[in-house]
Amino acid sequence: MHAIAPTPLLASLLVMTGGALGALGRYQLGRAITHALGPMQIGQFPWATLAANVIGCGAMGLLFGWLARSGGGSEALRLLLGVGLLGGFTTFSAFSLEMLLLMERGSAGLALFYAGFSVAAGLGALWFGLVLMRGMA
Repeated sequence: MHAIAPTPLLASLLVMTGGALGALGRYQLGRAITHALGPMQIGQFPWATLAANVIGCGAMGLLFGWLARSGGGSEALRLLLGVGLLGGFTTFSAFSLEMLLLMERGSAGLALFYAGFSVAAGLGALWFGLVLMRGMA
């Protein structure tokens, strides 16, 4: 038996709510790590981002493992927790899940291309945006 998919409005509200909670969680994690390690240590290495990425990836694994064990689970829970909460907490968890799924489907080459292209294109786009905005000053 398949669960009924939420309406587009409800789906959007679920993602929005989860995203807000995830962003708040990431912010509070960063504050807690900065408080624990001190601003000088945080300035030397992005500990909070690393922690959010690792925690988010672990949570994504638990969530999708649980959804798979429960026969696909609830689309509403996937939207609220996977897309919203974990998406707001860290997009690296979605990136990691997509990479793993490509590898599990036997597309290791495509997974490596996706990883390399994502990092290179992301860094390139960030650099371009910085150069563009610095030129406007």
